[in-house]
Amino acid sequence: MTGASKLPIMIAAGGTGGHMFPGVSLACSLSSLGHPVVFVSDNRGASLSRDTLGLPPEINRYAISTGRFGGGIFSSIRGARALIKGLNESRRLVRRLNPVLAIGFGGYPTIPPILAAGMSGIPTIIHEQNAVLGRANRRLASGAKAFALSFEQTSKLNKTGAARSRVVGNPIREEISALATRPYNPPNSILHLLVLGGSLGARVFSEIVPAAFLSMSPVLRSKFQVSQQCRIEDLDQVRLTYEKMRMSVELDTFFEDVPKRIGNSHMVICRSGASTVAELTAAGRPALYVPYPDAADDHQMSNARAIEKGGGGWVCPQNEFTPGALAGWLEAALEDPSTLQKVAEAARSLGNPKATELLTDMVTGLLRINSQMCETTTFNLERLK
Repeated sequence: MTGASKLPIMIAAGGTGGHMFPGVSLACSLSSLGHPVVFVSDNRGASLSRDTLGLPPEINRYAISTGRFGGGIFSSIRGARALIKGLNESRRLVRRLNPVLAIGFGGYPTIPPILAAGMSGIPTIIHEQNAVLGRANRRLASGAKAFALSFEQTSKLNKTGAARSRVVGNPIREEISALATRPYNPPNSILHLLVLGGSLGARVFSEIVPAAFLSMSPVLRSKFQVSQQCRIEDLDQVRLTYEKMRMSVELDTFFEDVPKRIGNSHMVICRSGASTVAELTAAGRPALYVPYPDAADDHQMSNARAIEKGGGGWVCPQNEFTPGALAGWLEAALEDPSTLQKVAEAARSLGNPKATELLTDMVTGLLRINSQMCETTTFNLERLK
């Protein structure tokens, strides 16, 4: 592609899927345009296979040391030492690769490489997936050239940062983006319920969801078809409970075909991590969000409340998520499919299936500006000779 820099763009992301997958989406988009890209994470992120991430072989990967603060004085000391080690590794990496731009996707592993880039005069962009600016991103905020946000209202972002920000959404998988054009069909005789608790399921869903169906009559239970993720240690007990009720269920610790299941679902019960919220709103699927109560800065509650405010889902704090409350909600949803239709439409209006494209445009736009500034500087220097 004409205009693509010969110098690489560096993308850094924390080792969890919520940080890695949006970073990979951008990396693939930039690479397809002819930009060389390098991907930096910690050992946890580096341990994920290219196939799992969807990362093509032409994008080189690097792992750096990292640490985090909190958990007591000794843990903080270890974290500080690891971060210093990671910063030294990152400075050597930046000197060797000489990236033209660096984009951070949050998580403590992004601090060393993004900080090293900034110290070398390389412009940096911070992408925030949640409705609350993350702790790592807050530590990098003062040196950032620009902020790419997923929510219109992002707390803990100061006025200076807000002036440098643009709402682009959270990049998602192409299979999910494709669902944006697929119409939502409300349930007729059978309601398809998808229960997601992160990649390994959530204990609270294993306890509450089967118990909610136990409180229903057999006739009412027969009107639901359930797909549910469970932790491996909960799987046998959950399966036994459903078998006793003779319900139609599919259980697994991890669904390889989540996009297909989202597309076939009438409603979803889930946590409210950034990627989950982005995918369900892009797909236009009504959801009951049960935020993880121990999430940093309670960001999952902020994510869920933002969707609820827009009419695209419901929020149930975990301490209120009881079998009786869930059973009542499920019965109401079954009796009033028109409400599900309205919530699905609202969710779709809040989604951003073109987030990867918008973020790519933001990155390439900044590249053009920097290139023009460099050309102007070179021209002025030539005139001074």
